[in-house]
Amino acid sequence: MNSQNQVESTLKEILEVVKPLHEDWVTRIKIINELREVVQSIENLRGATVEPFGSFVSNLFSRWGDLDISIEVSFGQCVSSAGKKRKQTLLGELLRALRKQGGWSRLKFIPSARVPILKIVSKWQNISCDISIDNIQGEIKSKFLFWLNEIDGRFRDMVLLVKEWAKANGINNPKTGTFNSYSLSLLVIFHFQTCVPPILPPLKDIYPTNVVDDLTGAKVDAERRIAQVCSSNIARFKSSTSRIVNRSSLSELFISFIAKFSEINSKASELGICTFTGQWEYIANNTRWLPRTYAIFIEDPFEQPENSARAVGQKQLIKIAEVFETTRRTSGCAITFANAVPSVAAAVQELKAFNLANAASRSENGALNTETTVSICEYEGAEWTAPAKPSISEAEPFGPTRSGLSASATTDSETKDRRL
Repeated sequence: MNSQNQVESTLKEILEVVKPLHEDWVTRIKIINELREVVQSIENLRGATVEPFGSFVSNLFSRWGDLDISIEVSFGQCVSSAGKKRKQTLLGELLRALRKQGGWSRLKFIPSARVPILKIVSKWQNISCDISIDNIQGEIKSKFLFWLNEIDGRFRDMVLLVKEWAKANGINNPKTGTFNSYSLSLLVIFHFQTCVPPILPPLKDIYPTNVVDDLTGAKVDAERRIAQVCSSNIARFKSSTSRIVNRSSLSELFISFIAKFSEINSKASELGICTFTGQWEYIANNTRWLPRTYAIFIEDPFEQPENSARAVGQKQLIKIAEVFETTRRTSGCAITFANAVPSVAAAVQELKAFNLANAASRSENGALNTETTVSICEYEGAEWTAPAKPSISEAEPFGPTRSGLSASATTDSETKDRRL
């Protein structure tokens, strides 16, 4: 096996460990339905809906990934949001109901957060859940990330690899002043926009304005308008005869990603990362980003000018830069694959060992079958289908219907013809 094939093979081995299996999808749907039952038992939450978002909806979660939940309080059909005090009150009531029911552990209420959060851990595979109220912004961001897979499936693989690499190196934890997973996903988008030839367009070419500003009026109408614009622009980008197709392998993309951000500390003092325009932007020239108060600026393209990396501190940015540079230097990615293989392969094997240990600890609570064929389920409106090509033209724009999700068990053969 030549050097390039060895790197590619090792990365694929990691993905086999990381990618969720059929039972991982079923388990999360089971958790969602259990939370629905609890929510409906609370007087002040009667009529509210429980909607997943985050990596589960964007199909960017690993087998042990967290589950993000938004409880949408009924405000008729219009886009609206409860005030922060109201959110704190409702999450407090949910906390008491979950304690009373039992079956949940490590319950932690964080009312003072920018978005009040209730953190819990399910008895099913010890999956952590972050619950918020009326987080429609989170829902729409998740759907956008899912749609990017329609342009190029390598995006999902790269996000999974980068997140696991960052976790293994201690730079994927906003609690300690490093990147959150959303920021890492934006870094992958930026890399795909700025590689040669580019794989993804500037996000303004998919949706030309600030998405959150258009979440007004009837919720279903706002969602459909956004989905239609994105569907049309993605189809136009994919069908463009002038577009040069990037045929880089996953290993080439991973190594060039590390190289691109190896000087992130020095660049961050003057430049911000803007996936909306698809380029580095001078902070001093961007009035929306001033005054400069963050160690690094990775603009949220769907909620401009918010900084998705606002939790990153200056000391931790130095650590982040060191991790990138150490990986780049030891991998030899700036030279050739032949030089890169020994150290890249070793680094990836470390990731694999890290992930296998993580999976083993999860298996103690809800056994994970590591021999089961991976079933990639797609999120299409009201239901989950397995397997299916991502679609934004035929699906309901956002989230499951109010009728709920079924978590009934199915065999591998049944999942080919049945919806969960």
